[in-house]
Amino acid sequence: MHPILVQIGPLTIRYYGLMYVIAIAVGFLLLVREVRRKGLPLSTENLLDLLLWTVPVAVIGARIYYVAFHWDYYGAHPVDIVKIWEGGLAIHGGVLAGIAVVFFYARAKKAPFWALTDALVPSLILGQAIGRIGNLMNGDAFGTPTTLPWGIRFPPESPAGMAYPGQATHPSMIYEMLLNLAIFAILWWGGRKRGHNDGFATAMYFILYALARSLVSFTRGDSLWLGPIRAAHVISIFFVVGFGLFIWRRRLHRRQSTG
Repeated sequence: MHPILVQIGPLTIRYYGLMYVIAIAVGFLLLVREVRRKGLPLSTENLLDLLLWTVPVAVIGARIYYVAFHWDYYGAHPVDIVKIWEGGLAIHGGVLAGIAVVFFYARAKKAPFWALTDALVPSLILGQAIGRIGNLMNGDAFGTPTTLPWGIRFPPESPAGMAYPGQATHPSMIYEMLLNLAIFAILWWGGRKRGHNDGFATAMYFILYALARSLVSFTRGDSLWLGPIRAAHVISIFFVVGFGLFIWRRRLHRRQSTG
């Protein structure tokens, strides 16, 4: 594994950035398709505007979330805060920041918020799966040491190699990629055509991803911590309980009436 795909003079193409570009492009095409299928009052130009606002804000939110948990280092090395190509984007911060942008954009365009997020979440989880390929090549989002036959020894200069020199670690990014693909399959081929009320797919995204991330976090060697507890477990509890209540209180699991 190596973080750089191509380097020609000053031009450097990194897997990390390339995977995000691919994820955004594929996700946008799926979003346009879903918005058309659901009949939402948003043009392709509107969705492109939404993309141009959401992506940078989500990246900033993901970076702020990560830096906040590593302030001992970044407070002493503030220049490194902008080095996102080295890794260090926390998905929870990115999702929360991105959803906030979608909320305000939906209000500005008078589009139904929950219907829009339902159209968006399949693209989001697929993009997360694609992004994990960048983590694999970068050697970040790595796991703890393991003796299992599929453990990976990352290069010594990678984040995983520096954390666990010479040791094979769980391919946690691959675990999460596979779980994210399974969630995408559920949302895309399962839930989207069953006629549930607006907000159901969004709630299921948060619940399913929270469960998947909680499982993977047990193998993560770079977890963010809140005291003795992994931060991913704390926020996952809030997502599962909060969105579970949201489904129950609004009866979102019931199919929409066609009469």
